[in-house]
Amino acid sequence: METFETFEHLVRAEFTPKNTFLNTAANALLPARTVTALGDAVRLRAEGGPLDPLYDDVEASRAAYARLAGVPVERVAAGAGVTLYTALIAASLQPGAEVLTVENDFASVLNPFHVRGDLKVRAVPLERLAESVGPDTALVAVSAVQSADGRIADLPALREAARAHGARTYVDLSQAIGWLPVDAGAFDYSVTIVYKWLLGPHGGAFLAVPEDFGDLVPVQASWAAGEEPWASCYGPVAELAHSARRFDTSPALFTYAGLRASLELVEEIGVEAVHAHDVALADRFRAGLVARGHEPVPSPGSAIVSVPGLGRLQPELSRAGFALSDRAGHLRASFHLYNTPADVDRLLDALPG
Repeated sequence: METFETFEHLVRAEFTPKNTFLNTAANALLPARTVTALGDAVRLRAEGGPLDPLYDDVEASRAAYARLAGVPVERVAAGAGVTLYTALIAASLQPGAEVLTVENDFASVLNPFHVRGDLKVRAVPLERLAESVGPDTALVAVSAVQSADGRIADLPALREAARAHGARTYVDLSQAIGWLPVDAGAFDYSVTIVYKWLLGPHGGAFLAVPEDFGDLVPVQASWAAGEEPWASCYGPVAELAHSARRFDTSPALFTYAGLRASLELVEEIGVEAVHAHDVALADRFRAGLVARGHEPVPSPGSAIVSVPGLGRLQPELSRAGFALSDRAGHLRASFHLYNTPADVDRLLDALPG
């Protein structure tokens, strides 16, 4: 009871949506503490104060993410977006290397491998991913949770298959971490953006790498990637950071100022509690859909629910005060810590059937 009351108290204190917001898979609501932190950061800039506290926010955010991802902080790089880190992974591969991907995965996980032009990129259905890893596979790239419809990849099976064939793994956790307990250390590389389930502002991303950095060459290393950044920001960086910070890009300071506050809230509530809450709401929605004659895309255990054929209703539902997404004709609803059973029931009552 005390845990539930703490959860409810924290959520009520932090979130005040003006609509029925069911669109975290696109972008999350910002907690009140994050809005305050962003305002403080902007005022600091406006008043000409030293920016040291904002750089401290970057490191505090990196450390909080490392705890949530289950990896040492020395293995976490901070940057701006998934595509930039996918490009870094793609640049490490030898010409002709086979990259195994999932059909219709999110473009940020796929595009950099395709635009190289000299890689063998192979796409298979999500449910056949592990069995499709073969002796020629150099890398498997996949989203842990599919953005379009919430299906969850069988990551343990993928890990075992990749290990058996000596392939590396690259997992996008953008639609997972923050509500789904994850072990980023189980994969060679993993990445996430921060403005979805981690409740942060736009403009931040994290990459987790192996202790030996894998085969990655820090081709995008900036002044921030130096072991002592302020001592090596002119001319070539003489000594790259001894940690994954060598893969950092110059940080978007406002983003990380807000993100620090967001991650503090996620850690206060706890991912296990968020997971139980989110999945219970998604299951309630699935059951209600079936009762009304609608069949959602099968995605057991996911906080994201996609309903074929109902995407056309998104504009009408938006006018009625519901925040949802239309993804390829599917109506996509995503449930997070600030949602309630009443939100689910309101949406069900607004649907035909």
